[in-house]
Amino acid sequence: MLLDEDSCYRAVASRDARFDGRFITAVRTTGIYCRPSCPAVTPKRVNVEFLPTAGAAQQRGYRACRRCRPDAVPGSPDWNLRADLAARAMRLIADGVVERDGVAGLACRLGYSERQLNRVLTAELGAGPLALARAHRAHTARLLIETTPLGMADVAFAAGFASVRQFNDTVREVYGVAPTQLRAEAGRRRGAAPVTAGTLVLRLPFRTPFDADGLLAFFTARAVAGVEEVTATAYRRTLRLPHGPATVALEPRTAHVLATLRLGDPRDLGPAVARIRRLLDLDADPHAVDDVLGADPALAAAVAEVPGIRLPGTADGAETALRTVLGQQVSVAAARTAATQLVAALGEELPPALAADGPGLLFPTPDVIAERGGEVLRGPARRIATVLGLAAAIADGSLVLDAGRDPAELRAALTALPGIGPWTAGYLAMRLLGDPDELLATDLGVRRGAELLGLPSTIDGLTARAANWTPWRSYAATHLWRAAATRTPRRTP
Repeated sequence: MLLDEDSCYRAVASRDARFDGRFITAVRTTGIYCRPSCPAVTPKRVNVEFLPTAGAAQQRGYRACRRCRPDAVPGSPDWNLRADLAARAMRLIADGVVERDGVAGLACRLGYSERQLNRVLTAELGAGPLALARAHRAHTARLLIETTPLGMADVAFAAGFASVRQFNDTVREVYGVAPTQLRAEAGRRRGAAPVTAGTLVLRLPFRTPFDADGLLAFFTARAVAGVEEVTATAYRRTLRLPHGPATVALEPRTAHVLATLRLGDPRDLGPAVARIRRLLDLDADPHAVDDVLGADPALAAAVAEVPGIRLPGTADGAETALRTVLGQQVSVAAARTAATQLVAALGEELPPALAADGPGLLFPTPDVIAERGGEVLRGPARRIATVLGLAAAIADGSLVLDAGRDPAELRAALTALPGIGPWTAGYLAMRLLGDPDELLATDLGVRRGAELLGLPSTIDGLTARAANWTPWRSYAATHLWRAAATRTPRRTP
């Protein structure tokens, strides 16, 4: 990841928040690293260096600024735009794979040796997988320290540290103070308001503009009773996380999404935050997307009408894949009904402490669907066989659905399964991996939206026109779906 240092310094001098999360500003004279928009006095050019990640800054001996909190920014949009090894590794590190499986497990998931993985990440991101995971653990620890009443020993192990001593040393290194002082400072910022046991309230930042209404409309149309619940201002759902179940309520605000989490196991905080961010596409760069799409005269009005459109992602790859296949060749409403029936019959009830004020069922696991789905599913035998075959492939590990998959490899693995075609594979690449450049030109809704906006509506014609929208064709498809759902067809005289 090459950084243009002159451009970086101009961003720092202007305190441009659009660059927060894209790079780190490390100040040699103070030993502190900051986000580009830090309100502190701009350091002299000769005193700063620019680094791609917090892990790289920490490895060089810098500690985090407690004024601008550089870990509390949107993530780099490169992790979605890029599909190379570094980007895939960063997505899995954020999901807590190193804490659960070690560097060896991360390398195995990515299909590389540990040595090769370390070499590539150090060259690209300025730090190896252990240092990057350490930065992730430090961020998770800060969230737990500041937002829960957990004892420090519990925080240490929940954040993934091997010992309390390692936790204390890392927090002091990264933040320059003891964990207890971080908690005291957080209490003063809240006005000494106590945190609630069992509930974490987080502010998840994003780059504005942010099309919250579009995301809520998408989830409303597809909400599965028992698993999801949508109101005019919030989206609630159950989560199946690596160490246990959880629930989350997401409320979009002006510059952040307010996330209220109830976790069955605090070790799942890091993965939960990473999955929520992917679900809402919070790390996108809306200005880059809108600049490219808005340059097409036929799309300009739609982009101006809905700036900051987002790609709805997923909090659970297996669930999204099964629901997508369940909805093949039927309406969105019919797919929702089928999924609701499946959940009612095979879903798993949450513990009462987690299901107190919202949805109370977990979407059934692939192994349960593979074993018992035939008793519940209705419709064409071929579609039922496709759902059961997909569930079996996920359950036995022959199909892996995680954020570290290469998009092309994921498409190939999906289309190799009976009953799954290119449309489903492309759609799942959008939802599961956040692939920003999937047009889905064969989709009837995409082509209808293109026609309503005065774009070519044939597959070949639309594909040729969309070459100008690269690498943001997934966002263009979302605009076309929106047009198909909301615009009135033009009458011919």
